[in-house]
Amino acid sequence: MATTKEYSVEEKLKALIRVQKIESKLDEIQILKGELPMEVKDLEDEIEGLNARKNRIEEEINGIQDFVQSKKDAIIESQALLVKYEKQSENVKNNREFEAINKEIEMQGLEIKLSEKHIKDANEELVDKSEVLEKAKKAIANKEKNLEHKKGELDKIIAETEKEENQLRSFVNGAREAVEERLLASFDRIRKSYRNGLSVVPIERESCGGCFNTIPPQRQSEIKQHKKIIVCENCGRILVDADLNDSVEP
Repeated sequence: MATTKEYSVEEKLKALIRVQKIESKLDEIQILKGELPMEVKDLEDEIEGLNARKNRIEEEINGIQDFVQSKKDAIIESQALLVKYEKQSENVKNNREFEAINKEIEMQGLEIKLSEKHIKDANEELVDKSEVLEKAKKAIANKEKNLEHKKGELDKIIAETEKEENQLRSFVNGAREAVEERLLASFDRIRKSYRNGLSVVPIERESCGGCFNTIPPQRQSEIKQHKKIIVCENCGRILVDADLNDSVEP
């Protein structure tokens, strides 16, 4: 039956220190990237929204143009009817026919005036829509230019750090496998609690390397003995002595 190797406290601490040092190097790469990934994503979302708005305005403009053309066609039709009715009016046989034709002529005249008004109003709306469209296009162009610049910066950083980052991720996966699950869960929980991502810290100038709270001499002595895992009573980070910390390579 296979036996599971028991690690000493010192070996566990060394494994945690190694994980911490590799994670910290990965954090440095993320800091180098800064807010660029988020800024790129935000710009892409904004451009997508602006393009949707531009497309909507263009559809509205096309609809107005179709409406204007339909009214122009209606005017042509009414004008043709006017010519027809005017010719008929020359050959009326009685007052009843005359009044009926005059009513049609009057009706077509009103239809022409109404269509002309619709065209005028629609053309004014077209001017407004066109101005809004131009503003949207300029906004998109500015955002795309900014996006190109941000992407260029990010791509440059990625190109410079990609090899190192991939190597570190490979290292950290291997290092994490050497840490027991329960201890790793505590490490991750502490790490998420602090912006600097430090879960394991050395004692520096008799103080916690995370929160700088003073560590009593007796506590420092216990930490150097590596007999148990000790956490800072103030911040909860795992404490190690400086010599052990310096002995571990990431």
